[in-house]
Amino acid sequence: MFGLYFPSGFHTMRVLLVHNPGAGDDSTPGPKELKALLEDAGHEFEFVPARGPEWKKALKEEKFDAVAVAGGDGTVAKVARRAIGRDVPIAVLPMGTANNIAKTLGVRDIPMPELIAGWDSAQRKRMDAGVVGGPWKSRYFIEAVGAGLFAVAIPEVDANPTMAKLKDAEAKATYAKQVVRERLKKCRPLELDIRLDGEKHSGEYILFEVMNIEFVGPNLYLAPKSATDDGAFDVVLITEKQRRKLEEFLESWQEGVTVPPDFTTFKASRIEVNWTGFDVHIDDAVYPKKEKAREKAPAALTIEMEHDALEFLVPGRPDAPDTAK
Repeated sequence: MFGLYFPSGFHTMRVLLVHNPGAGDDSTPGPKELKALLEDAGHEFEFVPARGPEWKKALKEEKFDAVAVAGGDGTVAKVARRAIGRDVPIAVLPMGTANNIAKTLGVRDIPMPELIAGWDSAQRKRMDAGVVGGPWKSRYFIEAVGAGLFAVAIPEVDANPTMAKLKDAEAKATYAKQVVRERLKKCRPLELDIRLDGEKHSGEYILFEVMNIEFVGPNLYLAPKSATDDGAFDVVLITEKQRRKLEEFLESWQEGVTVPPDFTTFKASRIEVNWTGFDVHIDDAVYPKKEKAREKAPAALTIEMEHDALEFLVPGRPDAPDTAK
């Protein structure tokens, strides 16, 4: 099932392997297959589930050459947030629905055996991380922070019974896009008081996204000019007048037409937002988690960049272009 590939000059690595058993579908390797692949590649490893406290304790020991994360974007982001400041590279084994982080890094479509065998000789790609401060505890994010469409759609996607029944990752991504499209029909514009690096951009928006990578949600390519280590976010602002354009973008993306969008975007390293109680998503989590927390509104939200906060291993393929550019 899994053909082996070993780069020349391979050396054993000590790896912490964090695995989300709920990620992926029948085509992705389970715990036994993952362990066999690491053993065949000659790596020393400690295998821990993504659920529970074990991986957090192991990460603190700082005895590993790399932390491998087998799971989707939620699991990768969860581990990455804990890895900030620990000087250990992350190796992504994409097993999720969207795999936005893996796609941004250029490793989503590399076969699993090649990824694992290529860690020792992999390029090291730096990535910035964002941090959100507000009426709740400050929190790092890897993908995006936003309000409007995605913030209200995330809980609906998570609670959707059809999504829960789907097993194929591609089918899940397609259906998630459909849920987002349906939610857009009843998504009201949100009045936002925003400053980007001190410059006012207040208005009514159906979508406000502070992007740290190119993709968000169900693999939507909203920030084509985003760079992982440029010290700035790509801020996407979509107004009511652009609703039809967003509908067409979501429709074409669901049908597999990957044309980059031409929505208005801004580069900024510090974003200030007056929070009036509306839902905000920080990666895949939506805040406030409890209705009582809305009593803290109005409050100031600050979104800032921590430059070069993370390092990822990006193995190449013998016949593939340089993915770390």
